[in-house]
Amino acid sequence: MVKNKVLLLVLGVFCSLTLYAQKDMFNPVYTGVTSLSIAPDARAGALGDIGVATEADVNSQYWNPAKYPFNIARAGASMSYTPWLRQLVSDIDLINLVGFYRIGDYSAISGSLTYFSLGEVFVENEMTIKPYEMALDVAYSRMLSETFSAAIALRYIYSDLQYNYAEDMSPGSAFAADIAMYYNNYIVLGNRECMLGLGLNASNIGTKISYDDGATYEFIPTNLRLGASLLIPIDEYNTISFSADINKLMVPTRPTYSQFLEEKGYEKGDNSYFSEYQTWLDSNGYNDISPISGIFKSFSDAPGGFSEELKEIYGGIGVEYCYNQQFSLRGGYHYENEYKGNRKYFTVGAGFHMNVFSLDAAYLISTAQSNPLDQTLRFSLSFDMDGLKGLFRR
Repeated sequence: MVKNKVLLLVLGVFCSLTLYAQKDMFNPVYTGVTSLSIAPDARAGALGDIGVATEADVNSQYWNPAKYPFNIARAGASMSYTPWLRQLVSDIDLINLVGFYRIGDYSAISGSLTYFSLGEVFVENEMTIKPYEMALDVAYSRMLSETFSAAIALRYIYSDLQYNYAEDMSPGSAFAADIAMYYNNYIVLGNRECMLGLGLNASNIGTKISYDDGATYEFIPTNLRLGASLLIPIDEYNTISFSADINKLMVPTRPTYSQFLEEKGYEKGDNSYFSEYQTWLDSNGYNDISPISGIFKSFSDAPGGFSEELKEIYGGIGVEYCYNQQFSLRGGYHYENEYKGNRKYFTVGAGFHMNVFSLDAAYLISTAQSNPLDQTLRFSLSFDMDGLKGLFRR
């Protein structure tokens, strides 16, 4: 028997499902490789999990790689650590490594490795498995004008969730690409020269993933992220910035189990037809939708019509205070509709920046039940390569 840890993992990935599955209106957008949707770094994590239009930093790869040409540093690297379900288990976590290098004054290359460990799971016959997911990507970004840049990223995704004794299970892999854009310019508000940032990132546009040698396929979390940020100088040493992101998963909404029961004429609330429901999804054509067709269908296929489409839009807001570009305080709020996942939480955090390195931390306070990151600290340690070179030359 698989131990309770597997059940805890399922609760963590689909944390709101058990609370709202009995409601006909609960209809989240299902995807594979859910680790691709976890914010990997502490700065963005402290701002309500936003970052597509915030000021460029070393961790821009996940949020918007088009920001790298605007980075002040010539090169940088970072490592971020995020515990998962920390109140229940101790060995499920996400590690993100990222680095970038600016080529001349107008372009940059960058890359990252994300590893999501699901810990050790004990199965039958005293066997132990170590399921995990990982993603490796590279990006090229270039300034197209003094205020506008664009980037493209390519990603390889691998997910090994199989049980050693399950012959019908196999690791899954997929390929994806990101298309990102960033606008950054000064605007005058009153007597202050402020920095306005606008960002767009269409991420994980790619193939489906299969865990059973191609018998069935799942969509990866293709996502459209839009955002804006405004940095306001208070005086020579103090600045404050306000940022906001909105997101839309560009994945078709799965027909609900309630729709299946109604079409078949079965009694409402009867949970004994789930295997037949999967067959019905095949006959309904959901599993045959291609990734590109799914992107276009995702904007108009919600069973509840336009009102349900609006519920599928989620996002966050954040505020960041910075003193002398060395010390930062951050806060934010993330919102997701209760019928589309129900992730609602406040975030707080701080950052400390020196010439050589930066240390950031974030803490999440959930306002909805069963958030796997509730009361969890996340950390990022970043290095400025220019600062390191200057240190070694002394």
